[in-house]
Amino acid sequence: MEQSRVAIGKEEWLRLAADVKLPTAAFIQGEYKVAKSDRRFVCTNPATGKSLAEVDDCGVEEVHEAVASARKAFTDGYWSRAEPAARKAALRRLAELILRDARDLALMDTLSMGKPIRDSYESDVPGAAAFFEWYAEAVDKIYDDIAPTGTAALGLITREPIGVVGAIVPWNYPIEEASVKLAPALAAGNSVVLKPAEQSPFSALRLGELALEAGLPPGVLNVVPGLGETAGQSLGRHPDVDCITFTGSTAVGKLLLRYSGESNLKRVWLECGGKSPNIVFDDTDEVQFAVSEAVRSVFRNQGEVCSAGSRLLLQRSIHREFVEQVVASAQQIIPGDPLNPATRMGALVSVDHTGKVLDYIESGKRQGAKLVHGGVRLMIDGIGNYVPPTIFDNVSNDMIIAREEIFGPVLAVIPFDTEEDAVAIANDSIYGLVGSVWTSNLERAHRVARRLQVGSVTVNGVDVQNTLVPFGGYKQSGIGRERSLRGFDNYTNTKTTWFRFHH
Repeated sequence: MEQSRVAIGKEEWLRLAADVKLPTAAFIQGEYKVAKSDRRFVCTNPATGKSLAEVDDCGVEEVHEAVASARKAFTDGYWSRAEPAARKAALRRLAELILRDARDLALMDTLSMGKPIRDSYESDVPGAAAFFEWYAEAVDKIYDDIAPTGTAALGLITREPIGVVGAIVPWNYPIEEASVKLAPALAAGNSVVLKPAEQSPFSALRLGELALEAGLPPGVLNVVPGLGETAGQSLGRHPDVDCITFTGSTAVGKLLLRYSGESNLKRVWLECGGKSPNIVFDDTDEVQFAVSEAVRSVFRNQGEVCSAGSRLLLQRSIHREFVEQVVASAQQIIPGDPLNPATRMGALVSVDHTGKVLDYIESGKRQGAKLVHGGVRLMIDGIGNYVPPTIFDNVSNDMIIAREEIFGPVLAVIPFDTEEDAVAIANDSIYGLVGSVWTSNLERAHRVARRLQVGSVTVNGVDVQNTLVPFGGYKQSGIGRERSLRGFDNYTNTKTTWFRFHH
């Protein structure tokens, strides 16, 4: 199962963009349904400032209808009690359909949130399909357990689908983040109500349609576009939702925990913010690769990445030369038209978000960090949602730009002297999502990796994520793990059944 790699030029992408059909209504019980209210919100292309479409603003009524649809589908059992091989076949078919419609899906994400079309088409959409393919293959390869009871009893430990899952996903990787959650939740036999970010709802809505085409029964996957304070809160408080899975800000994650406590104690799994340390020791023998990875990590996707290595910790003996190379590399990244396949950095998602990123840059200047590259708003075709790679040197870890998640292309460089210093600085954060360690000393690599208070550590690389291994954070970066077989833990109940035998 591979996506076509035929090169598509800018003019062809522009033509395809003009023709792409953007779904705007909720997808409930296997069909698009216009919201009962007359509320709409406008989705805007951040690269042009032009309206893409008016989308239904779902509220309590629509969320209730979607949850009822999901509950009915779960209770009916056509999916929840289906043979594993049947779920496997349907999810594999969904992966194929995602690749079939890759151009449309990539355009939906690029047009709505401003990322380069090359990233959407060559990385995000194939990545989404790969999640469904991987979890489809895992469905019929997970075994339950038998307790070592002896001959007087039989203890069975089985997994069961949890029921109705509410999935709330962010705007930075619309189709990929949705698929990270949908693939294991659906593979386990659950029904799902998906709420995409209001900035980028289109690919999620199309996923509902593709799931139906792939053979999932109506109601198993419902999609409700809407605002966080209405649709998101309604889903978080709904008494018939068994589980919430969320990726987004720590502040919203805390709200969802509160909603759970105030409603039915539904499980809440959170993948939240990060301020990830990328530590480079002077004994690394991969300086050039470390430079390129440091730049890629923080500036990819316009810096709108929760796991970005936004704090670059450099041992003082290599600090100056390393920064010079990082700046030289960053200078090659020039923001441009997201529909140009040559573009490596697109537009930030909105005017408001661009303003917040620029405010952080100003705070760095005020607090005495040394701006060595970027730090300005760029105007492209009259639109100002562009910020080039921005690098601050000589940052102290108590500055705002070193402590708060900027979610933009801003790198804070922090020098350190000793290994103890590096670990102390890295762990001095409310976040604990990922970290990186560059060293040729194997003992140091193990030692520092064990001491970092983060969910994932990459040694001699930055933010390596793979379906084969769990992903998630410590501290205020989240609760629970996604990816790998651990991903099923979020969406299943564990049941013990004890058989007592007469002798």
